[in-house]
Amino acid sequence: MTAQSGGPSLPQERRVVTAIPGPKSQELLARKTAAVADGVGNVLPVFTVRAGGGVIEDVDGNSLIDFGSGIAVTSVGSSAEAVVRRASAQLADFTHTCFMVTPYEGYVEVCEELAELTPGDHAKKSALFNSGAEAVENAVKIARAYTKRQAVVVFDHGYHGRTNLTMALTAKNMPYKHGFGPFAPEVYRVPLAYPYRWLTGAENCAEEAAAQAIDMISKQVGAENVAAIVIEPIAGEGGFIEPAKGFLPRIQEFARANGIVFVADEIQTGFCRTGQWFACDDEGVVPDLITTAKGIAGGLPLAAVTGRAEIMDAAHAGGLGGTYGGNPVACAAALGSIETMREQDLNAKARRIEEVMKGRLSAMQEKYDIIGDLRGRGAMIAIELVKSGTKDPDPEVTAAVAKACHAAGLVVLTCGTYGNVLRFLPPLVIGEELLNEGLDIIESAFGEL
Repeated sequence: MTAQSGGPSLPQERRVVTAIPGPKSQELLARKTAAVADGVGNVLPVFTVRAGGGVIEDVDGNSLIDFGSGIAVTSVGSSAEAVVRRASAQLADFTHTCFMVTPYEGYVEVCEELAELTPGDHAKKSALFNSGAEAVENAVKIARAYTKRQAVVVFDHGYHGRTNLTMALTAKNMPYKHGFGPFAPEVYRVPLAYPYRWLTGAENCAEEAAAQAIDMISKQVGAENVAAIVIEPIAGEGGFIEPAKGFLPRIQEFARANGIVFVADEIQTGFCRTGQWFACDDEGVVPDLITTAKGIAGGLPLAAVTGRAEIMDAAHAGGLGGTYGGNPVACAAALGSIETMREQDLNAKARRIEEVMKGRLSAMQEKYDIIGDLRGRGAMIAIELVKSGTKDPDPEVTAAVAKACHAAGLVVLTCGTYGNVLRFLPPLVIGEELLNEGLDIIESAFGEL
């Protein structure tokens, strides 16, 4: 096998040798502007040539600290050894047959791993797809087939994808939904327990939000009409909102009592990201169906719906699938990714990242009152920025801090319904020295405001 130029062997150092983006990246950006649709944007237009561990190297020779992981995808690091080894071996054997035509063992192995790793000890089955949006869409299909109902309930601040149905499920208009309607019908949105912004205080959030959500479902939709309740255990794109403790179990109890399929969208939170295999594990919530993608395959496109066997089997033969779903190379990569997570105990590493980041960020919060809230679990941490002395969102300052971080060689992402959240998703394999250097850059960015 050809020696890797990136991956774990890449020097783990920040190196800024040009302006960011540099001249070669700017040349490529001009080509991108001419050839790629304007609707496909970039957070930071530096063009990557290598990545691994906690760094990304660009065409100009800059080495940037990575606090994004390709939006929580490269949790095991880019080009992780086991991922490359297994995917390369599969590439040499065959790249595709279509599992629906002539199946292969890798697909079955991934489904067996999912049955073992996902919450609950009941009999489970899975179906594999290409993207998170596909997984969510198919979870809704399966729930409708099982319940013979149509309505789907989702939550404020939720994000579930960019297909027509998943746009309907997603809360935020711009940039995800604006101008793309009409959307799929029979989708209903209810309140999320958002502790920082709950009007009567965080201490009342779980009980009041659950009561409001259940009342709205019961009165405005009718529980007997609901096929599925779909929720992110930590709202990702909506601002890394961790629902107040007790909210998720209460919603799950309501779903169970009314024959509603409870779907956990763990596309961003799954596979060690929060310091547990799945974010649902934190409160012992066992979903009927769970959707996964992002961190599952070390950077290759793969997604899954996993759930109770009797629910998964409700769809008729041929009703689930897709030409590329569960591609053999992606399945091999997933097995390599899971191998890495186990062998390197990436749950423990995520918890250590949380300890370091929250310690440093809480000190910054005491110093800068524009940091209104610090939240998240594991290597899924965020700070919400507000105008001094208020809780009014400040997206302009958020963008300015992100820009300063980018210029200094740190990849950070923003998110949130109000565009005022800095989110941090470092690879779980990042070294502690790099992690602290990235936090130094964040602190400097606040100091320069």
